[in-house]
Amino acid sequence: MSGAKSEQTVRVEPAVAGLWPDVVTVMGTRGDPASCWCQFFRLRGQAWHDATKAENKAALCEQVESSPTPPGVLAYRDDEPVGWCAVGPKRDQPRLLASRLSAGEVAGIWSVTCFVVKVGHRRQGIAGALLTGAIALARAQKATTVEAYAVDASVRTSVSAAELFHGPLTLFTEAGFTEVARPSPTRAVVRLDL
Repeated sequence: MSGAKSEQTVRVEPAVAGLWPDVVTVMGTRGDPASCWCQFFRLRGQAWHDATKAENKAALCEQVESSPTPPGVLAYRDDEPVGWCAVGPKRDQPRLLASRLSAGEVAGIWSVTCFVVKVGHRRQGIAGALLTGAIALARAQKATTVEAYAVDASVRTSVSAAELFHGPLTLFTEAGFTEVARPSPTRAVVRLDL
C-alpha cells in the first residue's frame, strides 16, 4: 500500500484565500502544529507565551485568507491535503531576526521555517515537494535568497519527527542549498540563491 502512495502525484500550491480548510486538515487537532499554527517566529517573548492556540490559529487563518503574500505552501496527493511548509519574507518573522539562527541580512531573503506532513504520508517525498514549492513561491515573489534552519540528524543518534519541523539538513543540501552558518552542532543555517 505504501508503495502505491509513493507513486501517486504530489501537487504543491501556495496557501491562498479559500484554502484555509486544507491548512486545518494538515495541521490537525493535536500536537505542535495544532498549537503553534506557524506563529512561533512571527511572535516574540511575552506575546508568544500569552498567545492561545485559538489566537495562533486565527492569526494563520488571517494570513492565509487575507495576506497578499501566501504564508506557505500546501502539498496534495490525489486532491487530499497532506503537507504544509511555512515560507515567507524573513523580515516578517521578528523572533527569527533576534535568534542565533539568523545570519544577519534580511533584504530579499525568504525563510523556510516549518514542515508538517500528515501521518501516513511521511517518508514519501512530500517534504521535498513542499521545499520545491516553497522555492517556487519565493522566486515568484521576487525573493533573491531562500534561507532555512536545518536540523543535522547525522550529529544526533535520535531525532523525533517533532524535532524535524525545520527539515533535515539532507533535504536542503539535496535541493542545492549551501551551509552558511552552524550556530550549534545540530543546527545549520542554509541558503539557496535564486
